[in-house]
Amino acid sequence: MTLPRTTRVAILVPCYNEALTIAAIVRDFQTYLPQAQVYVFDNNSTDDTVLIAREAGAIVRHVPAQGKGSVVRRMFADIEADAYVMVDGDDTYDASVAPQLVARLVEEGLDMVVGNRISIEQAAYRPGHRFGNAMLTGFVSSIFGRTFTDILSGYRVFSRRYVKSFAAHSAGFEIETELTVHALALRMPVAEVPTVYKARPEGSVSKLNTYRDGFRILGTILRLFKSERPLAFYSIFAALSALLSLALAEPIVQTYLETGLVPRLPTATLCAALMLLGVILLVCGIVLDAVTKGRTEQKRFAYLAQPGPGASADD
Repeated sequence: MTLPRTTRVAILVPCYNEALTIAAIVRDFQTYLPQAQVYVFDNNSTDDTVLIAREAGAIVRHVPAQGKGSVVRRMFADIEADAYVMVDGDDTYDASVAPQLVARLVEEGLDMVVGNRISIEQAAYRPGHRFGNAMLTGFVSSIFGRTFTDILSGYRVFSRRYVKSFAAHSAGFEIETELTVHALALRMPVAEVPTVYKARPEGSVSKLNTYRDGFRILGTILRLFKSERPLAFYSIFAALSALLSLALAEPIVQTYLETGLVPRLPTATLCAALMLLGVILLVCGIVLDAVTKGRTEQKRFAYLAQPGPGASADD
């Protein structure tokens, strides 16, 4: 499919100390998407990333708040386009597939197309990262239903209405999880496209810490579970509290039925308190579920207020 000439495409590249790779990123995307404008959002780099990006022909913006999530928030707020291609600045993603990703977004009226990473290079996609990604992807799937096979991919294409309805809360690498959950929560039309994932060039160092960022991503999933599915979240703890109360109360009730006495008053009080706690948690879940539905409706209105894929922002 050939994109309409009026379709504005923006290449968004979050960067932190990527002097070794940024020129190749800018050059490759200018080659495969010549009608697109490349924006490099520098996140306090201490090397020559900014200078090299400008010399390569990119428009460079500075984001002082550290963290990829902070950069994504700024990118989405500042840039006006019809299709947004977001790619990491480490030169590990295949720029040649970008036209296919954008074309599919526009042709099928999608709101997000994710580049599903396919790699045979051990150095590109380490076993620990593969396992962590699979675990987190399965966790998100169990909570939110239909999901992707690679929720942590840094190569994505978005529609304008996705970008302008996304309120980024994450500060770091957990932003990819939030991007995925936003699409699932609003039931947006999405797709995945396999794309080659390469190893970083020699001398380039990954900013991702497997364990630290893995725990942060897991924490983000739990927070999103609580905010997006509060009834299910609080019901789990309500059920656990009620079951513990019943387990502790069983011998007390048995003794009462046999003797008419309640010899362990502190335990009986604890049982009553646990059951009351379970009821309170359940009520919290019900109330917050109603609030969440109202909030989701507002996000849906913000989403629908923007033109769909393939339509001009001026239509």
